[in-house]
Amino acid sequence: MVPEGATVTDLPLITPTFATQPKGVAWPTAQWPRATSGVPVGLERVVDAAFSSPELATTHAVVIVHGGRVLVERYGGARAFFDRPAEPIDAATPLLSWSMAKSMLHMIVGTLVDEHRLDPDRPAPVPEWSDPADPRREIRVRDLLAMRDGLDFHEAYEFNDTSDVIAMLYGDGQDDMAGYTARRPPAHRPDTVFNYSSGTTNILSRVVADLVGRGDDYRAYLKDRLFAPIGMASAEPTLDPSGVWVASSYVHACALDFAKFGLLYLRGGEWDGRQLVSREWASTAQVPLSRDEESGHLYSWQWWLDGDAYGTYWASGYAGQRIEVVPTLDAVIVRFGETTEEKYPALDRWHHDVIDCLARGR
Repeated sequence: MVPEGATVTDLPLITPTFATQPKGVAWPTAQWPRATSGVPVGLERVVDAAFSSPELATTHAVVIVHGGRVLVERYGGARAFFDRPAEPIDAATPLLSWSMAKSMLHMIVGTLVDEHRLDPDRPAPVPEWSDPADPRREIRVRDLLAMRDGLDFHEAYEFNDTSDVIAMLYGDGQDDMAGYTARRPPAHRPDTVFNYSSGTTNILSRVVADLVGRGDDYRAYLKDRLFAPIGMASAEPTLDPSGVWVASSYVHACALDFAKFGLLYLRGGEWDGRQLVSREWASTAQVPLSRDEESGHLYSWQWWLDGDAYGTYWASGYAGQRIEVVPTLDAVIVRFGETTEEKYPALDRWHHDVIDCLARGR
């Protein structure tokens, strides 16, 4: 966490990098092309470990895309239900994004910025902050994107009275999640402290909803601008009762469709000759603005970064969900599972092992 008033001086300078779709490789809008050669032995062992290592707990899906083709696709475990027997997880199983949806909102915000309907440098249009004397009026759209808005919001995944994210998702705030968060008091001046907050993302999602429409209009915008063009046919966003997409947490889709979203960013916002979001906007996902003091990971605008030699950055979700984009290696790594927070370092090592295998195979 960045202390109030401090300037971060230890962030690496990263040049945003993209990879072009190889000639002769079809875009996976309808169907993913498959690798023509086998999986390297070393990578096969690493993937095996994802499903067998107690360090990672339970892994439900791994998809590795290399050079625009699916190199690895594997599933395991079962999806539990309260009212019927568990079902084995397979290629058609809708999996929950959790916070990976935040990175999808980044893309949607970008479409509005590209069309000059939203300016990141302007104060965020939030009705709860309309009083001229309200210090929250100074919060800009870019501060929301960077999780540097200064609001007093406690992101703890524990069912107790101190967790704002639990109250927002499951308690008093669930009918209007953006409104619940927008009413939180300021704790710091904007753009001085990094504080990861699902509530912040939902405020940003309501800003989008106020421009594109709520309810069915919002669903249609997500489908027309993101899901349909890249073939995410399985994608289902969840909206709260106020008609705003819960972009902090809720998109269901199959693993292969989540990989398509990673490929969109790997290709710089381009899909099959069409620029769905500008390359300039897509590059903002790769510019570090803060460092999380607990994990050491870097944060940009609704994306996490590694700061490694391969330009790795990722969409991250609760319990170890991840869509990892590795530009230098032209790769996307998707993993779904149930990994507790204390085992996240082991999950980081697993992702690094996958990347190392891909790098050795170049």
